[in-house]
Amino acid sequence: MSEAARARIAAFLAQPALARLLAALNGEGEATRVVGGAVRNLLLGEAASDIDLATTALPQETIRRGRAAGFKAVPTGIDHGTVTLVAGGTSFEVTTLRQDVETDGRRARVVFGRDFAADARRRDFTFNALGLDPEGAVHDYCDGLADLAVRRVRFIGDAASRIREDYLRILRFFRFHARYGAGAPDAEGLAACIAGRDGLPGLSRERVRAELMKLLVAPGAAATLQAMAGVGLLVPVIGGVPHLSRFAGIAQGGGEGVYPAFRLAALAVSVGEDALRLRERLRLSNEEFDRIARIAQALEGLAGGPDLPSIARLRHIALKAGSDAAAAALVLLHVSADAAVGEGVQGLVGALGRTPPFLPTGKDVVGLGIRPGPRVGQVLEAARWSWIEADCPAGAEEQMAFVAAAARPGRDA
Repeated sequence: MSEAARARIAAFLAQPALARLLAALNGEGEATRVVGGAVRNLLLGEAASDIDLATTALPQETIRRGRAAGFKAVPTGIDHGTVTLVAGGTSFEVTTLRQDVETDGRRARVVFGRDFAADARRRDFTFNALGLDPEGAVHDYCDGLADLAVRRVRFIGDAASRIREDYLRILRFFRFHARYGAGAPDAEGLAACIAGRDGLPGLSRERVRAELMKLLVAPGAAATLQAMAGVGLLVPVIGGVPHLSRFAGIAQGGGEGVYPAFRLAALAVSVGEDALRLRERLRLSNEEFDRIARIAQALEGLAGGPDLPSIARLRHIALKAGSDAAAAALVLLHVSADAAVGEGVQGLVGALGRTPPFLPTGKDVVGLGIRPGPRVGQVLEAARWSWIEADCPAGAEEQMAFVAAAARPGRDA
């Protein structure tokens, strides 16, 4: 281990809340270590934000010791040995050492244990099984340090057996490769994922969504999705043909390209039916579905037209789908893995963003003598259309002139 890594570990263990908790949970026959992602990230020089601990203490003893040390105890998963201890706005998930007794591919029945090595070997990947004791020693029972050094995502033990324990590990394999891996995915792991693909339909849609959304924003997402598609494991997840080149182009950029919903739209959406399918397959949140559905609406509005739309056409689409969705759709139609969007697209997006607001409201229409009812909305819609065709003047008087024209008797609004 490098001196830099040792210094990071020392600083990490010296955090007051963590040091106090480890002191409380250790001793009098019990031992506790930091485990999992926090240890992995420390060794990689990355932030260790979520801190999980494994302990020989049973849950009730963990709660007793935590409270005695000034921590609030929340029994988040006490049936499975997990207690969350909170102090000063910092939370720690503490889980009693476990051994699997029975698995069905989705969940496991466990018994509590006292063997750190056995607990480590029941985890998914070698570098996720690393442990860190209060003295700063790293415990490696599965050659995780060697895999971490070359950024290889490798299942612990027999890959096929680990997948049969929980088929979500197929998606986790690709998600961790996209986040931490280098080069091609581990061959044994990849073969086991292919062999276990029939277990994917039995997973809860919420769990699949959570893994996919994390994968989509990982640094190696484009290459990893390409690998998944190449072995037939991407279509079963998204339920349609992926736009891999389009996704790769988005993944190369920054800005909005880091948002999971936008990346999902880049990968899997062309028309409104795609958004509906994704909502059903992945149990999207209302916010995610709204964003993706509006992008789909804008994509349909731009389809079949010239290579680059006029700014007026883009504004008409934005009026219905939203400016953010119209801009996103325009970018998606003109990005590829080989080239970023050109100046023409950038200019249109910039012009769309500078569009002044249309100020008149239904109250203004009623003020012109139109009775409240459906015609008020019709007049406003016609006024906005004419305003857009006139290049969107910003002045309130100029905008009201479009409303007045649309409200004239005999005018088809």
